[in-house]
Amino acid sequence: MGFHVPDFLRPWRATRHADELQVGREGLEPLLASSLSNEPFLPRFSESSEGIMRDIDPDANAVVTAAESRAIRRKIDLIILPLLIWVYFLQILDKTVLGFSAIFGLPEDLDLRGNQYSLVGAIAPIAQLVIQPVSSWLIVRVPHRVLMPALVLGWGLAQTATPFCRDFAQLMTARFFLGVFEGGCLPLFSVITGHWYTRGEQPLRVAAWYGTNGLGTVFAALLSFGLGRVGEGHGGLRGWQWIFLSTGILTVITVPFVYLRLDNDIHSARFLTESQKIGALERVRGNQTGSSSTKENWKWKQIREVLLDIKTWLFLGMALGNNLGAQVTVTFGPLILSGLGYDKYTTTLLNIPFGVMQYLVIMFTAWGAVRLRLKAPTLCAMILIILAGLTTLHTLPRSQNQTGGLLAGFYCLAFIFGCNTLVVSWILANTAGQTKRAAVMSLYNAASSTGNIVGPLLFQTQDAPAYLPGLRTTMGVFAAMLVIVLVQVGVLAGLNKRQERIRVGRGKPARVGDVSVAISDARVGERAFDDLTDLENDEFVYLY
Repeated sequence: MGFHVPDFLRPWRATRHADELQVGREGLEPLLASSLSNEPFLPRFSESSEGIMRDIDPDANAVVTAAESRAIRRKIDLIILPLLIWVYFLQILDKTVLGFSAIFGLPEDLDLRGNQYSLVGAIAPIAQLVIQPVSSWLIVRVPHRVLMPALVLGWGLAQTATPFCRDFAQLMTARFFLGVFEGGCLPLFSVITGHWYTRGEQPLRVAAWYGTNGLGTVFAALLSFGLGRVGEGHGGLRGWQWIFLSTGILTVITVPFVYLRLDNDIHSARFLTESQKIGALERVRGNQTGSSSTKENWKWKQIREVLLDIKTWLFLGMALGNNLGAQVTVTFGPLILSGLGYDKYTTTLLNIPFGVMQYLVIMFTAWGAVRLRLKAPTLCAMILIILAGLTTLHTLPRSQNQTGGLLAGFYCLAFIFGCNTLVVSWILANTAGQTKRAAVMSLYNAASSTGNIVGPLLFQTQDAPAYLPGLRTTMGVFAAMLVIVLVQVGVLAGLNKRQERIRVGRGKPARVGDVSVAISDARVGERAFDDLTDLENDEFVYLY
C-alpha cells in the first residue's frame, strides 16, 4: 500500500483509482464515493428524502458518478474546509499567546500575585464549561453562517481588549468573554464537518482543522519572538500588548470573510449547482445522521437519549482523561526547556518543534486511522506511546545529561493531541440526530474544559522539580482511558448486534455493512434524512 496524499491537501491531484470502481447490476455507479471513504453511498434518493430534494430541484438528476462525487468533495474542500482551518487556527492562536505573554512581562505589568496568573489561565475553560448548554442550543437553532462570524467577532474583540487591561479584574473579564465565545467553536466545527463529509472522510477533515493546535503553537512562538523584540516600547505598548493586539485585530478582520464565504448547509450552498446539491446529499446518505439542515428544531427527546446513552459517557470519559493529561505539556514543557539554560527568546523558539510534532501526529494518525479503517486500535496505540513518554519523564532524573531522553519523553506527549482528533471523529461517526450531535459535542467540549481546569491541580509546587506524584496520577488517567476505549468497543459491538435483531424483526437484511444501505432494497436508507438518532434508526451501523 503506497503513500497517498489526501485530496484536500493537494486539490489539483487527479484521483488515481477511478478504474477500481465497480458498476452494479442496474448500471448505478459508483459503489465507492472516494478514496478516503470507509463506506459507499447510495446513488439515488428514496421517498423519505423527496421533501429535502424538492427544496433544491425536484427534476435534478440524483445519480452520482465517481467523477461527480470527487468534484463535489473537491468544491467542499476548497470552500468549507479552508474556513474551518483558518478560524480554528485563530481560536488556538488567541488562546496560546497567553502563555508566551508571561515571558514578556504581563504578570509584572498587571501586578499579578500568588495564584492570580493561574486563575487567568483557568477562567477561559471555566467560561467554556458554563456556556456549553447555550452553545448546543445555538448550533441547532442559529444558521451556521450567522453563528460562526458572531463567535469569531466576540472572541476577537475580547482579545483586542486584553492589551488595554490594567489590573487582574479587567484581565479576568477579558479572558472570560474569550472563553464564552470560543466555547461553541469545537462543537460547531464538528457538526459542520459531519454535515458536509462522509464518515470515512471525516477523520482527515477533523484533523485538518484540529491540527492547527500545533500550527498555532508554532506561529504563536514566532509571533511572540518577533513582537517581543521589535514591538517592545513602540507606540507606548509593551511586547506582550502588541502580541494580543495583533492577534485580536487579525481575528476581527476575518469576520466579514467568514460571513461572505460560509454557507449554512448543503441545501443553501451557493457554490454547488442544483444537481450537485442532490449529489452532496447522496454522498452523506450512508452516514444515517440526518440532513443537518439548520431548519431542524431543538428536540428534547434527543437530549434525554444523550443522557441515557452509555456510549456518550464513555466518550466524555475519554475527553476528560485526555485533557487532564494534556496539562503535562503545560507543566513540563517550560520545566524541561528552562533547564537547558537559554534566555526567554530562545526558550520561546524551542516550543516550535513540539508544535510541529503536534501537527504531524494529528495528521498522520488521522490518515492512518482512515487507511486502516479502525479508530479504536489507532487510539489504543497512541495511548501506549503517551504512557511510554510519561514513564520516561517519571524515571529519568532532571539533569543536563538526561536532556535528550527528557525531550524524547516530552515529545511522545504530542500524541495526546492526536487522541482528541480521533475521539471527535469517532463521536461524529457514531452519533445521529441533529440535537443529539450538537449536545454530545457540547458535552465533549465541557469535559475537555473540565480537564483543562482540573489538570493543573495534579501538579503541586512542593513536588517540584520532578512532580512525580502528578506524573503517576497522569499515568493512571491514561491507563484508565485505555480501558474506557476497550469498553466502548464492546458497547458499540453490542449495539450493532441490537440493530441486527431489530432489522430482522422488521423484515430487513440483518447485515447492511457500514453504509446502512442496500441497492437491491429501496426501504434501506429511506430514513437517512429524517433526523433520527442512531438508536432510533435501525439502519445505523456503529463504527469502531
